[in-house]
Amino acid sequence: MEILNIKNLSFKYPSSEVNALDSVSLSLENGSFNLLCGESGCGKTTLLKMIKRELSPVGEKSGEVLFFGEDLSSLSDVKSACEIGYVSQNTDDAIVTDTVWRELAFGLENLGLDRDEAKRRVAETASFFGIEKLLQKKICELSGGQKQMILLASVMLMHPKLLILDEPTSKLDPIAASDFIAAIRKLNSELGITVIIAEHRIEELVSMADRVIYMEDGRIPFVCRPRELAEKLSRTEKGYVMSGALPGAVRLFISLEKKGDSPLTVNEGRIFVSETYKNSIRQNEIPSYTHSDTESIRLEEVSFRYSKNSEDVLSCTDLTVYKGERFFILGGNGVGKTTLLSVISGLRRPYRGKVFVEGKRLSEYKSNSLYRGVLASLPQDPYTLFLKSSVKEDLCALLSAFGIKGDEAERRINAVCAKMKTEHLLSRHPFDLSGGEIQKCALAKVLLTEPKVILLDEPTKGYDANSKAVFAEILRELKNDGITTVTVSHDIEFAAENADRCAMLFGGEIISPDIPEVFFSENYFYTTSANRMARGSYDGVVTVDALARMCNINGEKE
Repeated sequence: MEILNIKNLSFKYPSSEVNALDSVSLSLENGSFNLLCGESGCGKTTLLKMIKRELSPVGEKSGEVLFFGEDLSSLSDVKSACEIGYVSQNTDDAIVTDTVWRELAFGLENLGLDRDEAKRRVAETASFFGIEKLLQKKICELSGGQKQMILLASVMLMHPKLLILDEPTSKLDPIAASDFIAAIRKLNSELGITVIIAEHRIEELVSMADRVIYMEDGRIPFVCRPRELAEKLSRTEKGYVMSGALPGAVRLFISLEKKGDSPLTVNEGRIFVSETYKNSIRQNEIPSYTHSDTESIRLEEVSFRYSKNSEDVLSCTDLTVYKGERFFILGGNGVGKTTLLSVISGLRRPYRGKVFVEGKRLSEYKSNSLYRGVLASLPQDPYTLFLKSSVKEDLCALLSAFGIKGDEAERRINAVCAKMKTEHLLSRHPFDLSGGEIQKCALAKVLLTEPKVILLDEPTKGYDANSKAVFAEILRELKNDGITTVTVSHDIEFAAENADRCAMLFGGEIISPDIPEVFFSENYFYTTSANRMARGSYDGVVTVDALARMCNINGEKE
């Protein structure tokens, strides 16, 4: 039975000359699990918002969106609000109350449900999601994973028939993301709720999807079964953009130039490796790494807490990052990674310990001199960097504050935007951009200040595979220029491929800083899909390229 039918849907934003959606037609079967993927800015978020009437953007629209055969515009307010649920990637924008209980009850109160019915629904939903112990907590006390689960629960309280999710795991650590995806799968398989989810992190989602919907330049070139995705992408104009986002098992299969149905999951990939390839040479060659002797950042026994009576977020934390180093910090949601960056940048002051940047204590930087060619920071929410009505106006305002105007400002902006591939976004309003697009524009703004140290908080969230490749090249260029980067990330695969050293923040301390080949090989949960697939066959393997190389070195079994 068909739950959603989109017919020749086109849409154009007021400030744009091209369509964000171009004659999109799509049908979803009731009870199906649908994965929507494509490069940043291809139209995924716009399409999903067009399905949720209350969130539909303003602009020129043509075509139809039918829900159980009825046009969205004809649905009653209650039916539209309740039966089509929407979970966004920005939890802080979607949550409207101060406590978990009030957030869960908010939608039910707006429906006018009596108190007993509302309490019953909250109790039942809280039990289903295992969040009973969070009900009396304040929203500000929750981790990112907990907030996302609360947002999902509040949507499910309305008993939707169609659940729309826009990159819901982009801000979650790997374990929290797995828990969230498991909850989505449970809703689909046990309650029969139709799911359409847009994601760039598709490792776990591909194997559970009934269909994969691929978007490209506002169109849908194809819809296919998961095992057909790699082969279908090879036939499209921009399929290479998505190839890096495919599950590790699929990328390994492609790297080894195999034909036929590829493995999808880590377990299938591990079986494929162990049954197909020899392992007489087990140890992967680990590259040597020598850092500079010059310290760029040093923390000495730094302790920080948010209030006098609260627990320490950072506890006697020691950290040394060297000049030109690409240093990645990983860890679960809520452990203090963002707090650590705010302490390094001088936005928060520790009650104990010393912080040095470029050889000087933070207290020695006067009149914001720290932020003039020394240190720059990309926050977790890139929208907070933009205040003007277009991206270019914002970039010009920044340079103007540094006394740079006219042709020189134009030259710098063009150079940075060419590097970030954001020239076409300069005239756009920042809040009309996708998550990946605003992230790239925010990084362009940071690079304009030409700092010696850059702090990056979740810089790859919302990025497609091609954008990640561009960003990886930028990190390499910055390293070659002697610029130090400290990156907080949940993107384990990206860290394994691009970090000089990695470390974990746990219990307020920096744990086990080391090169990726050592750091991830010694981890069990916080590790890459390639490392999991290599277990039992090869040692010291943390990337798909390294695993493919070990397979080729050892050769196939007879």
